[in-house]
Order: sequence, then structure tokens, then C-alpha cells
Amino acid sequence: MKNFTDFKKAREHKLQYAIENYFYCYCIDKMKNFLFTSESVNEGHPDKLCDLVSDSVLDACIEQDPNSRVACETCAKTGMVMIFGEITTSAKLNYEEIVRKTIQEIGYDDDKKGMDFKNANVIVAIEEQSPDIAQSVDASTIEELGAGDQGIMFGYATNETLNLMPLSHTLATQLGARLTHVRKNNILNWVRPDGKTQVTIEYKKENKSITPIRVHTVVISTQHDDSVSNEQIKNDLMEHVIKVVIPKHLLDENTIYHLNPSGRFVIGGPHGDAGLTGRKIIIDSYGGWGAHGGGAFSGKDPTKVDRSAAYAARWVAKSLVHAGLCDRVLVQLSFAIGLNHPLSIHVDSYDTVKKDLTDDDLVSIVEKNFDLRPGAIIRDLQLRRPIYYKTACYGHFGRDDPDFLWEVPKKL
Repeated sequence: MKNFTDFKKAREHKLQYAIENYFYCYCIDKMKNFLFTSESVNEGHPDKLCDLVSDSVLDACIEQDPNSRVACETCAKTGMVMIFGEITTSAKLNYEEIVRKTIQEIGYDDDKKGMDFKNANVIVAIEEQSPDIAQSVDASTIEELGAGDQGIMFGYATNETLNLMPLSHTLATQLGARLTHVRKNNILNWVRPDGKTQVTIEYKKENKSITPIRVHTVVISTQHDDSVSNEQIKNDLMEHVIKVVIPKHLLDENTIYHLNPSGRFVIGGPHGDAGLTGRKIIIDSYGGWGAHGGGAFSGKDPTKVDRSAAYAARWVAKSLVHAGLCDRVLVQLSFAIGLNHPLSIHVDSYDTVKKDLTDDDLVSIVEKNFDLRPGAIIRDLQLRRPIYYKTACYGHFGRDDPDFLWEVPKKL
């Protein structure tokens, strides 16, 4: 630089560039597209088989004795299903018969498919609930019932879909349910019970709001008969599954499809992989959106807040979004064993709160409108009914089922 004037101009130019760059980055951050993926599994997946068996046992107990205390786990491998855990009930049950009936309903009626309900080895290792737990939970009235365990539970809702669920999770779940439909209704006779789906959605982010734009990628891996060709698999999945489930306006010429990408999926179910209750908790909830406290749902009676409080948190979250108080929201509840009230309530609206409110205001609204004591949750959501088998597959949330009272928004 020759003189001070040149230096001053250069400094001003550099400052101007820094300011422009800052606002460019700010605008990009406020409005940009991103990809998000959710997955699902069919009822014939070995982990889901186990969830269904556990909830079949739970329903059988509650049907005869609504106050049953159930913590039923299931594991499965080639030709074997074992149920184990703690159950205290007055119900008179044939556990082996319940297990075999569930395996049959799923569709495992031939060893070639991965299991045959008729000759599977069913092992029962059930004990009663520890009296140490029982004495801390029991109460003279349902409202004073103590929580069956400690833990944290989350509920999530978003206005991106009519059922106030994430679109990526909804489509992945519906694809899996459709695979089961075409199999059980003999629309595609080569489909076998095991299967997985995955959907990637392109979202637009503008300020704090997010909007689904299009389906970026679809992945389907379905168990199949040995005789069907890969070409027929791909054509049938596109025509009878994808096009039926995914709205046409979300698909375009750039959508990517991976249909049975492994090239062969004949061996499936418990023969292909071991199964265990509670290993699909993200599939059971929100497909990776929001958060998860870590506790599984299936096989647990409603005194276990892992299940009942997660349902309540969804009820709260859905009610807040349905009322127009925010675009999307995450609700956290926490409990301690034996205590009959939540230790904490946290609400995060992702800065989408409306009407000059704050997240703290949302917490106050929740406290005024919901009784979140464990017993009150059981009472208000009528959780001592045999409704759990149908929750075990294709999601506990976002379902249009009159028994799922946590999906009915409360007027605030």
C-alpha cells in the first residue's frame, strides 16, 4: 500500500466483505434444505416378533385381571421362542398356547419361512414380581399409585403431517404395514413375513420451521420366496407398495430406490437373526426425531412409566401442537420408583412457540391441563385394557385407532 488512504480503503473493503459474508451465512442457516431418514420393520422381523409375543402375554393377563403386574421379555432364534420375566396376576393362562398363536398370526407356519408355530420350541421362565417393587407401587386408590420404576420419557409432535408425526417416520411405517397387507391378502404371494423399510425425506428449513419437500430415497428389504426374480420383486414393490403408500407429489425423477439391495433375502425371521423384546424403540416412537428416554414399551403393564408416561408425553405434545401453540414440540417427563408424581416436566418448542408465549408458559399450560401422576395417566388414558398387541408393530403413535386415547388431543 502506497499511503494511508489506500490502507483505509482496503480496511473498509474488508469490513464490508465480512459483513456481507456474515449475512449470507445467516440467511443460509435460516433457510436451507436437509435430509432426514427414518426406518421401520415388519411384524415378521425377529425383534418385532418378540415385541408382539410380549404384548400378547400382557393382553392375556389384563383381559382376565386388569391389575396384573407384567414385565414379560421374549427372545427368539431358530426354532425357539422363550418368554421370561416377572408376572403377578390372578389370570389363568396357557403361556405356550399364547406364544404359538402369536407366531401363527404373524405368518410363521413353515420352517422355510424362518419358523413354524406348530413345532417351535417354546420355553417359559416366568416368576412373580418382586415384593420390594410391589410395596412401593401399591396404593389404596389409583390416583396415589406410585411409579413402577425411575426413568425419563419423551413425547414429540410436529405439524408437518395430519397425524402430527414426522413424515419420514410415517412413510417408513406405512410401507412396512403395506408389505404385511399385500402378503396376508395374497396380493403378492412371494412376500414372506420378515422385512425392513427406510425413507429419506428432503426438508426445507426456514427460520425455525421445517417443511417436507420430497422423498429423496426409499429402501425396502423384504423376505421372499426362493423362486421369485429380483426384477419381479422390484416391479411389484414399486407398483403395489411404494405407489400405493407414498403420495405422487412427493416422488420425482430424482427419487432413489433401493429395493432388496442385498440381492437375496430368502432366509429370514428368527432363522436369519436373533430377536429380543425392546430393540426397536426408535421405530416404536418417532423415527429418530425428538428424543427417547431409553425404556422399551412392549411387555410392560401401565404401572411401568416407561410405557404409560411415554404415552402421556405424546398426548401432551400432540395437544400443544393441535392447539396451535407451537409448530413442533418435545416434552420430557421424569419419575422415581414409588413416587406418585413426576419429578420434572420439560417442554422444548424448538423456538416455534406462538402467541407471544415462551416454553415456560407451555410448561404452565401442561401443569394446569394434565394430571401426570402415574395412576392418573392410567385412569385418563384407560390403560388397563387389553389394547397392547396392536401397539407392538407399526408404531405406538400417530395411529388412527379409537383405543389409542393418547392420540386424541386434549382441549387446553
